[in-house]
Amino acid sequence: MAVEALNSSSRTRVAPWNDPVVRGWVFQIVVVGLVGLLAWYLVSNTIDNLERQKIASGFHYLDREAGFEIGDTMIEYSPASTYARAILVGLINTIKVSVLGIILATVLGTLVGVGRLSNNWLLGKICEWYVEGFRNVPLLLWLFLFYKIISEAFPGPRQAIALLWNSVYLSNRGVYFPVPLADPVFKWAGLAFLVGLAAAWGVGRWARKRQEDTGQPFPTLSVGFAIVLGLPILVWLAGGAPHHMSWPALKGFNFDGGSVIQPEFVALLAGLVLYTSAFVAEIVRSGILALHKGQSEAAAALGLSRGQAMRLVLLPQALRVIVPPMTSQYLNITKNSSLAIAIGYPDLVASINVTINQTGQAIENILIIMAAYLSVSLSISAFMNWYNKRIALRER
Repeated sequence: MAVEALNSSSRTRVAPWNDPVVRGWVFQIVVVGLVGLLAWYLVSNTIDNLERQKIASGFHYLDREAGFEIGDTMIEYSPASTYARAILVGLINTIKVSVLGIILATVLGTLVGVGRLSNNWLLGKICEWYVEGFRNVPLLLWLFLFYKIISEAFPGPRQAIALLWNSVYLSNRGVYFPVPLADPVFKWAGLAFLVGLAAAWGVGRWARKRQEDTGQPFPTLSVGFAIVLGLPILVWLAGGAPHHMSWPALKGFNFDGGSVIQPEFVALLAGLVLYTSAFVAEIVRSGILALHKGQSEAAAALGLSRGQAMRLVLLPQALRVIVPPMTSQYLNITKNSSLAIAIGYPDLVASINVTINQTGQAIENILIIMAAYLSVSLSISAFMNWYNKRIALRER
């Protein structure tokens, strides 16, 4: 009792500057205060400089007419649209190329990574040369190369290469192809496609639980594929099966009608996919090699082929090692898409640059770019973190 009283009295007599808890709070308050003072100084200094140069600040310019063309748009846009609309078009283009790049780089990188582990010497060497070649050359150089190849490998519109019974044309201005004319039933078919995706996901969960309970497999892939494609087709048929098409036709110096995939988009997507897939391949290869060789031996002992062992045994376990570094590559694809401005693709950075040149609102537009990339990157990180937790091993 005497010792406890002595220890208690000694703890109560500790000076505040020697108390680690008090010191921790003081240091945090000081750091927050210094950061706040620095932010206040930067903001006030920027506002004073803008007022001195008579530059108006704020985001009021977003409602003004943009007055410039954008070559590739997924939503309605014209030079009479506002700056806010132009920036939105650029953001959608950035998201489009990022999503497609992530999907294609994942598929190609996985195939190359698995190919490097093949017993076939030639296949393994080809995959190794692919990885070393693309990974050790700057992405910007690949973009320049692909854009130069595309712009010079194909002729002009008047000498365009006709494919598929003169319905698809290849030229140095892009790939022109027919598209269905707009019809209200297509909106419902798109909604049916989303419903089909949700239904296929539900069937997959039910089939997994059914196999765990009974051991009986279910053709999840074929049934899900039939649902995803079948529902939109049924809605299209119920809506009268509209099939009127807009066909590309040469008029003057270019094609009119149909739709076009621009060479800038092709060069950007090809560069992002081929460059990033080289890093993805190494992530996949290292994730598979991180597994104990007993996993492969056990799969072979069960009579599984190499393909079945890779698909059913090795890759599902390697995902726990693959997913965290794969998140960084997905973020790199999104951020590297800003290099599109080097080859003239109208992404978010290109739209913002034109807006800055016309309005002079540099600070506001740079803040918009930062907020846009931050939002997209955090969304990708949140999804990948959720998926990583979902596939993590759970202790019993």
